[in-house]
Amino acid sequence: MNFLQDLLSSIGRRTRGQHLFGGEGSGKPSSLARLTSVCETLMHPGGEASQILIAQEALERYASLGDSDRVAFFQLLGERYAAEPDAIHQAYAAYRDTGDNASLQRLFSACEPRRQHLLRRLNLCPGGTYELVKMRADLLRCLKPHPELAPLDSDFEHLFASWFNRGFLVLESIDWNTPAAVLEKIIHYEAVHAIGDWSDLRRRLDPEDRHCYAFFHPATGDEPLIFVEVALCKGIPNSIQTILEGGDEVRPEEADTAAFYSISNCQAGLRGISFGNFLIKQVVQELKRELPNLEKFVTLSPVPGFAKWLAAERESGACQLTDEVAGGLDAGGWVENAKLRDKLTPEVRGLAAHYLIDAKRDNGLPLDPVARFHLGNGASLHRLNWPGDTSENGRRQSHGLMVNYLYELDRIEQNHEAFSREGTVVCTSDIRRDAKQGRSRCRHGSRTDA
Repeated sequence: MNFLQDLLSSIGRRTRGQHLFGGEGSGKPSSLARLTSVCETLMHPGGEASQILIAQEALERYASLGDSDRVAFFQLLGERYAAEPDAIHQAYAAYRDTGDNASLQRLFSACEPRRQHLLRRLNLCPGGTYELVKMRADLLRCLKPHPELAPLDSDFEHLFASWFNRGFLVLESIDWNTPAAVLEKIIHYEAVHAIGDWSDLRRRLDPEDRHCYAFFHPATGDEPLIFVEVALCKGIPNSIQTILEGGDEVRPEEADTAAFYSISNCQAGLRGISFGNFLIKQVVQELKRELPNLEKFVTLSPVPGFAKWLAAERESGACQLTDEVAGGLDAGGWVENAKLRDKLTPEVRGLAAHYLIDAKRDNGLPLDPVARFHLGNGASLHRLNWPGDTSENGRRQSHGLMVNYLYELDRIEQNHEAFSREGTVVCTSDIRRDAKQGRSRCRHGSRTDA
């Protein structure tokens, strides 16, 4: 099958190479008009081999478009390839009269926008799935200035939810012996703690107490969808610098804790398609099977919205800080000054706990995106670590705060249900006491749609 796909791709490239730029002497790139014509041809019935070649030509012509032409193409899909109103009305009238399954199916078919059929046809060719993921990434960048394209994005998300179903994902272990092409992508896609160079990457992958796992999809080749980095530890870690700098290794059989310290989504075009919850739960199972001595599975997570939230609360007058606390946080002197750090700790912990438990979006879910992710997965808020990240980025985003979320295998579903149904933040009694102190500094509820 792979041989046939490669053969078709080779034939297609040679065929298109003769006319993609208009033939000899033309020198002109493909136009939006030609892409539109190719898409119309693709919508018509035809043999599978010809459909594959046409789909490849369409995707290559799309790739040659400039930004303005891509917006025009998306607008064309939104308008010309929408569902037909007359067909919907007729199908609904038939279903209203008969109420049978056959007429219901015709109604479903009539309601589906034609562009979904076009996207399925574009997906026929080898590599088509990944090209469509990149196409949606382009679309997402256009949504804010062109909100009328939202229905087209919904079609992409609807199809990707099926194409990237958990049953199609493949879990792979990434280590220092993984092919360089994949390792380069790990460096590029790392979104939480930047990987400086190959030596930095080796410190994260080569030691026995470090693991990395990624989800791949058969249709996207060596492009990872999401990956997680894990450190085996004795006890729950409280500082990301200790993990990133490396040093004394922990023998895997002596470790009692697996710490997930970085989770990175790799494909912007798959936004809204959930992989992280499946990834963490499967990695927990893999590690538990490989190392039965592991007792705790935790994260060492950033709190990316804390500094921004606190600044807004202070500016509005909702949160009153002492001059010492305000000055210490703003100047960052606590990084080097241990005495100042000790004085600030109770205040910072209280404000952080209040933020994580009480600061909500309009839908009642936590304001912090990392908290929404892990609590939604069934983890509990286990421990606040301050300072936990003294890097420049950590100080800017969260005043150096980091959090341990705890994954307990026998409580994941219970915690998930409590969070999903009631927005309950499951946490320790210590954190609840800290939150009570934080509320005394912030006099009104913290709710925003940010």
